[in-house]
Amino acid sequence: MFKHEKMLFHPVSVERPNPQYAVLLQEQLGGANGELIAAMQYMSLSFRIKDPEIKDLFLDIAAEELGHMEMVAQTISLLNGHDVEAKAVPAGEIQAHVINGLAPGLINSSGYSWTSDYVSVTGDLCADLLSNIASEQRAKVVYEYLYRQIEDKKVRETIDFLLNREEAHNAMFREAFNKVQQTGSNRDFGTTKAAKMYFSMSEPSPEGSRFKNTEVNPVSFN
Repeated sequence: MFKHEKMLFHPVSVERPNPQYAVLLQEQLGGANGELIAAMQYMSLSFRIKDPEIKDLFLDIAAEELGHMEMVAQTISLLNGHDVEAKAVPAGEIQAHVINGLAPGLINSSGYSWTSDYVSVTGDLCADLLSNIASEQRAKVVYEYLYRQIEDKKVRETIDFLLNREEAHNAMFREAFNKVQQTGSNRDFGTTKAAKMYFSMSEPSPEGSRFKNTEVNPVSFN
């Protein structure tokens, strides 16, 4: 069950409208590394998790990501400070003027619709946690790019908050992975010689390469 608290997770504002930047920020609303994908992925993953603590972690972060989505959407609305009139901006996502009336849409910065194909679920907790860690890392990169491309101090404050929350989620998922890393696809299946061989395909190879063949134990599935 969910309920809507009318207060934003963190207050948002802008110094001035900036429709061009609103288009860029759409990436974190409906893009492959945005807030909607994060919320849907973590919620979807939670359905099969048996560990109650990790299940709650996934659902708590999913709920927070929905709050972040609301923050991003509100910021886009503020940046689109003009009325529906394509001539009011020298460039931008024209689709916003003729389809959704400048309302933040579930689209990325190129105007492509959000898709559930972005969601990655394997049913293996270790694999899914590693995927979530990578997702949070990619989201941080996008927010870093967005931060560099805006001088608006209010918008930067919002992005700074969101970027730091991505880092917090990253740390939580890493802690959860440490708890279960000897299970599922990450448990020790034993090894064969091929599991630790490195083939140098670069000639000439760098001197003193640290990728060396190592001693290995016979495979065991006990």
